[in-house]
Amino acid sequence: MNPKVDFFFDKNQQWHKEFEKLRAIALSTELIEDLKWGCPCYTFEGKNIFLIHGFKEYCALLFFKGALMKDPDQILIQQSENVQAARQIRFTDVQQINDLEEIIRAYMFEAVEIEESGAKVEMKKTKEFEMVEEFKNKLDESPELKEAFESLTPGRQRAYLLHFSSAKQSKTREARIEKYIPQILNGQGLND
Repeated sequence: MNPKVDFFFDKNQQWHKEFEKLRAIALSTELIEDLKWGCPCYTFEGKNIFLIHGFKEYCALLFFKGALMKDPDQILIQQSENVQAARQIRFTDVQQINDLEEIIRAYMFEAVEIEESGAKVEMKKTKEFEMVEEFKNKLDESPELKEAFESLTPGRQRAYLLHFSSAKQSKTREARIEKYIPQILNGQGLND
């Protein structure tokens, strides 16, 4: 148990009992408990294996390399089509966790084995993501913008491409692109 993580579990929150049960299971694996992104994160030899987090509708275990796990019980969920590596097991009450305790523990150990093996999730390359026509046109019109965009890290490029392509209307896509051109030119990501 890591005392700096206690605040997460001590808060009077919606998923208090569920979080406590997930923590007990996680600590039984003898992984190192840490605090990352404001959530309890369990590590092996300094590598993130899984974390506990909560949302309005559910709480969850998030396995960082969940896409590589076997998932014989079909309980791993890909949060959205754009999440490439991580997978969640979601819970809406403590009884679900109690019922799945041995399976959860087995998944935790499998996640450690995957990390020990050195396996990596094959990530889509930035050029495989959709680039909306409106943004292509802007890049063609402005070599400076094109150079600035290509200088961004792949993660920042993907964030922009996903944000621009998620708008349904061309007018909205154009507005988003215009809004973020100054940030791109300054070498900043979408959320910087």
